[in-house]
Amino acid sequence: MDFNLPVKKSPFRSIKLYASRLEKLHISTHLDFIYHMPSRYEDFSHIAPVANIQVGEIVTIHANVIDAKTSYLRNRKSIQRATFSDGTGSIFVTWFNQPYLVKQLPVGTSVWLSGRADIFNKKLTMQSPDYEIETSEPIHTGRLVPIYPETYGVSSKWLRRQIHSLLKEIENEKEFLPPYLLKENNLMEYPLSLQKIHFPLSLEESNKARQRLAFDELFFLQVSALHRKREWKSVQKSVSLTVSKHHEKLEKLYNSLPFTLTNAQKKAVEDICSDIAKRSPMNRLLEGDVGSGKTVVAGIAMYITFLNGYQSVLMAPTEILAMQHFQTIERLFTPFGVRIGLATGSKKIQLDDFDVLIGTHALLSEKIQFKKLAFVIIDEQQRFGVSQRALIRKKGISAHLLTMTATPIPRTIALTMYGDLDVSFLDELPKGRQEIKTWFVPKDKREAAYRWIEQQITKEKSQAFIICPFIETSESMQTVKAASVEFARLKKDIFPNLTLGLLHGNLKAKEKDEVLRNFNNKVFDILVATPVVEVGIDIPNATIMMIEAAERFGLSQLHQLRGRVGRGKKQSYCLLFSDAFSKTSYARLKAMEKLHIGAELAELDLRLRGPGSIYGTEQSGKTLLKIATFSDTFLLQKAKIAAEQIFPNMEEFPEIRGKMKQLQTQDISPD
Repeated sequence: MDFNLPVKKSPFRSIKLYASRLEKLHISTHLDFIYHMPSRYEDFSHIAPVANIQVGEIVTIHANVIDAKTSYLRNRKSIQRATFSDGTGSIFVTWFNQPYLVKQLPVGTSVWLSGRADIFNKKLTMQSPDYEIETSEPIHTGRLVPIYPETYGVSSKWLRRQIHSLLKEIENEKEFLPPYLLKENNLMEYPLSLQKIHFPLSLEESNKARQRLAFDELFFLQVSALHRKREWKSVQKSVSLTVSKHHEKLEKLYNSLPFTLTNAQKKAVEDICSDIAKRSPMNRLLEGDVGSGKTVVAGIAMYITFLNGYQSVLMAPTEILAMQHFQTIERLFTPFGVRIGLATGSKKIQLDDFDVLIGTHALLSEKIQFKKLAFVIIDEQQRFGVSQRALIRKKGISAHLLTMTATPIPRTIALTMYGDLDVSFLDELPKGRQEIKTWFVPKDKREAAYRWIEQQITKEKSQAFIICPFIETSESMQTVKAASVEFARLKKDIFPNLTLGLLHGNLKAKEKDEVLRNFNNKVFDILVATPVVEVGIDIPNATIMMIEAAERFGLSQLHQLRGRVGRGKKQSYCLLFSDAFSKTSYARLKAMEKLHIGAELAELDLRLRGPGSIYGTEQSGKTLLKIATFSDTFLLQKAKIAAEQIFPNMEEFPEIRGKMKQLQTQDISPD
């Protein structure tokens, strides 16, 4: 645990015993301790003499032990009873099953006690208060007390003690941001922010400290992105792929499409064409809703690559999605002489000679070689690690890279998250595509909804998805519909006259393919599934998406699940079942009835629910942000502006470079 500090006497001798437990909290260095942030604070700052205590208030007293003893019950459990006095009065205190306390609190010991005051048997009492033996600077009582994320065997109190000791060792940490930047952005000084985030005197202090540390995190995220972008543009040289906008073959392709490109698609194609015509490799993100036409945009770019005599590859995270892309690209481009190949774990088509190769992780195999690879597309880019994305590019000639995502992300956040990428947005749905009618279904209308679903399937000869959050019912989630249990119930009691299939993530790839193939071939009327269907399943005849326990999903995920229907010509529907009663859950689910643009839903979810992991920012177990959140768009913008000011002259700021190197070494800052 090297923090590069002159530690005179380590207060962490016992930490080695906790190493495996701390790993679960992502703590392996001294700096990890410092950046293990409080999730909230207990307000024990009201200190009062015993004589002034009001019943029901949370208070801290400073008193001496008058008496302490343990009583044992028949079930071998114990009660610790103690009496404390501060000279103004006495208070009676009880704890349970902590017999060691009697030895820790001998008569006469001066103790801080924090808890809720009550009356029992006409005596002033506290039950199981937090306590702290005499200290000039209490850290567990008598103040705003930080409460930390815990794990088994590692309590918030233990973490608080370690962090408090460490903070004393870093009192001489230096500020690394220039004074003008602190003033412009109204930021607390760095050393002070580390102290005040953990042990503030007020919530205002903690908020100011958190804002400073969040700014640092976003600032370094942007500097890292600018560095990667500069390296990408300057070091690597790629093939220039050019074609006239009015090229005869390109115009024939556009005329052959069974639909007209949206303005957003046309703009994205122009962006990509401009990028790939340059000798520096493209690095662009294409973000668009489910059904917004990302595959067609990518296909046009691959066709332009083909016209230049080079190969393209499209890598998807699942075999299902890879097959779907293969069928779409093959249907659109085979008539123009483009040879399409497929490589997944179980399927290989035309691998000897191809112009476009579509596949899964199987594309990374050394057995698959490319003669003239110049264009790489990665779908659902957050599903792949950085090393995997780099590996597929290395198979080409500094290949141009297009990554795609259907995860709805507000524009400001997308531009910040992907600061090293150029971003194109597909924020229009293709003309003619019907809006999916969405309804929130409360508990009292459940049975009527079941009958309506059955009538729709029977009358319209259509199919339905029913999504459940889990595979099996767990003891802690008895109220949440589990796919396997719900499948049996629906099959027996609700839809006995219909055929049902079951799909979940624990099935083998071949089993999943078989279930989906049967559903696509109309063997099943209803597919009961976990959210494994969120990405990459296209069943044109499915018109109903029913989601159980809908309040448990983020709006972005609900929107993507909804996008699994409405792929054909029939009117489609999404039914959100929920037994939740909170105002927030109700507001979120009712919003789904009115909003049909993914980025707008993501923005709303951010305000109502907080950022969580809505954007899939975890890769290989590492969280992109530890302190900042993407909900603070104002701070995002300030950090972005500051990074753009500093980055061109980084050699003038050795303190920033030093701090960034330290944080990267300790795995606190993004690579």
